[in-house]
Amino acid sequence: MPLSEFTGKLVETKLTAYCERRIPIGVRDKVRLIFKIIRDKVTLIETRPYFRDPSIWTKNPVAQFRLDENTHMWTLYYIDRNSRWHLYDIIKPSADFEDMLKALDRDSTGIFWG
Repeated sequence: MPLSEFTGKLVETKLTAYCERRIPIGVRDKVRLIFKIIRDKVTLIETRPYFRDPSIWTKNPVAQFRLDENTHMWTLYYIDRNSRWHLYDIIKPSADFEDMLKALDRDSTGIFWG
């Protein structure tokens, strides 16, 4: 089920601010964070210029946030080397999307940011 209009706008606002805060202005020609919302999943993506043709930007998923339509709780997922998503169970589901962003910033395992 797609995010409600209110939830979609809230997530968009918070993630836009997060992406701008995470990547300093001086390096945005080398790396950017973008996100894509599809139904109840929000994927955070790191983009970089392709080394052979810098006019082409590569896209690498970093994290995925999922909203459970029954509980209205957010969960955080990481992607493995085989492009499969797995629940990041270090953080409990939360109704507050901001909790997911804080967990992503903490990244105590290094699974999101290395």
